[in-house]
Amino acid sequence: MLVLVAEDDAKLREVLSRGLRSAGYTVDEARRGDEALDLLVTRAYAAAVVDWHMPVMDGIDVVTAVRSRNLSTPVLMLTARDTPSDRIQGLDAGCDDYLVKPFDFQELLARLRALMRRPAATLGVRLRAGSLTIDPAARSAEVNGTIVALTPTEYAIVELLVRRSPAVVSREIIANHAWTDALDPIASNSIDVHVTRLRAKIVGAGIRLEAVRRVGYRLVEQGL
Repeated sequence: MLVLVAEDDAKLREVLSRGLRSAGYTVDEARRGDEALDLLVTRAYAAAVVDWHMPVMDGIDVVTAVRSRNLSTPVLMLTARDTPSDRIQGLDAGCDDYLVKPFDFQELLARLRALMRRPAATLGVRLRAGSLTIDPAARSAEVNGTIVALTPTEYAIVELLVRRSPAVVSREIIANHAWTDALDPIASNSIDVHVTRLRAKIVGAGIRLEAVRRVGYRLVEQGL
């Protein structure tokens, strides 16, 4: 399962990431709030551990922005603030749980497991563009109600483009999101080949996958 650790303290971020990887999770890391937000809106996480105090955007602003995009990734907020008003502010912003520093790592693991045991319907919402529907929980896509057979890489690309639509997504971001080794798809034409295949598979969805020269791709609904 993929988990995000957003923490500006390098030592604590390293401890959390190492412990989570030892527990069997795949971990992405973010040092700043804006970095955390960018990852949360472009990748499908089983859960996120987010520190309240981070540069550029604090954790509360990150969670508020995530919820405004109708994303239901479970969020465990870390903070040294422990007054009732602080806890209320965090929960009202959309945090699912709250852990006060210093904390026991085994308790953090237990809280994450509890968040991820929630029914799938409460952990995410379907994404739509035209008549294309993306189900992040099932990692599946439908056009006009019919399942589209996508490879894992094709699915990763189209989900990313739907989440960012109608913004342009750079080739670097696409490569980092859809490939383990990001250098190969950037240096070769792999991204273009996969997008071409995607176009053929989502014909009739009322959307276009547009190439932006020397930048990347974007997904727009037809007529826009």
